[in-house]
Amino acid sequence: MKDDSNIIRVYSGTSIQVNLLKEELERIGITGLIKNENRSGLAAGFAGSGPSAIDFYIPEEDEPKAEEIIKDFIERNN
Repeated sequence: MKDDSNIIRVYSGTSIQVNLLKEELERIGITGLIKNENRSGLAAGFAGSGPSAIDFYIPEEDEPKAEEIIKDFIERNN
């Protein structure tokens, strides 16, 4: 992903869930970005309050192509 300015969050979940969705979208040519704010805080020396959701972002222009896969993924994993 070249530019983070036009990315949108499409999913929040566990590390396993986010990585599974990332793999599904990569199969159709969509590259995503995983953001784990809890891990960033720990690296900066802040104590975490426990496990937190990890966010998954994709380029905004890929949303229409990814929409059905994301919807199906959420239905299977919630």
